[in-house]
Amino acid sequence: MREKKVFLLLAMLIFSLIISSGSAAASDMTLEIGIMPAVDSAPILLAQEKGYFAEEDLNIQIGIYTNAVNRQTALQTNKLDGAMTDLIAFVNNVNNGFPVKITTSTDGSFPILVSKDFGEKEEVKIGMMEVSVSNFLAEQFLEEQYNLNKIFVPAIPARLEMVKSGQLEMAVIPEPLASTAELQGLEKRVYKNEYDFMPEAMIFTEKTLTEKDEAVAAFHRAYNRAVKEIQQDDSEAREILINKLDLPMEIKDLIAMPEYHLTRVPTEAYLNRVIEWIEKTDGSQIDIDYNQVIEGKYSSQ
Repeated sequence: MREKKVFLLLAMLIFSLIISSGSAAASDMTLEIGIMPAVDSAPILLAQEKGYFAEEDLNIQIGIYTNAVNRQTALQTNKLDGAMTDLIAFVNNVNNGFPVKITTSTDGSFPILVSKDFGEKEEVKIGMMEVSVSNFLAEQFLEEQYNLNKIFVPAIPARLEMVKSGQLEMAVIPEPLASTAELQGLEKRVYKNEYDFMPEAMIFTEKTLTEKDEAVAAFHRAYNRAVKEIQQDDSEAREILINKLDLPMEIKDLIAMPEYHLTRVPTEAYLNRVIEWIEKTDGSQIDIDYNQVIEGKYSSQ
């Protein structure tokens, strides 16, 4: 009889430990994410500033990366749970076996900066990264109007200086940095996006999606709340971008803000368009199953 009681006590203890450990795992409401100094980070920065993450009981650490390689390294070494990225980098990473998924598209703005002495002509010397969102968008925006003499300059500050000095006639520069150059006298051309998506997204590691599902869901709820606010009035988002990225307040009304959308994932057709462009550009063979790299359950659309 005594042995039976001991057995029951042990069984109850083990069961309670299992339940408590499961509850602890389920209540892990911490996230570390990496963003770039660009306008698609505005909903995230606004949600942090207004306390929307905190109201979701989400403890979030947001790192601003000026170097995409450093952000990628942090993601691959599990120092980050998720990050803002572009679809070109995402496709290449997934194709190389890195387990991440898109949870929502993000909305960026990539104007074309034009040198002061540029005169309209058929061929233009334009700066960009090689297999990158800047190359992808340069073709989308400009190929019907110009022959593009592509000069590959990976670092955005170097690209910017080369336009200022006249070494480049044009360059693809993201907002809000593009507006700092406009403030200094360069022409900024904003082209209408003919597609419903931009080639950018928020991604999370599969490990995070498995172990921190509620935290990721809370992130997207707060993100949507911030987007709704920006859709009504984007003035506070402009100020937060300027303050967080340490930019001059004079550019506030110059920034070409995108149309922000509630959480949504890119369509299979759009992702395939990106994949086809990568294959054409660098000759690689991409083998990706759309349904395996998209996590749509956080989407509001």
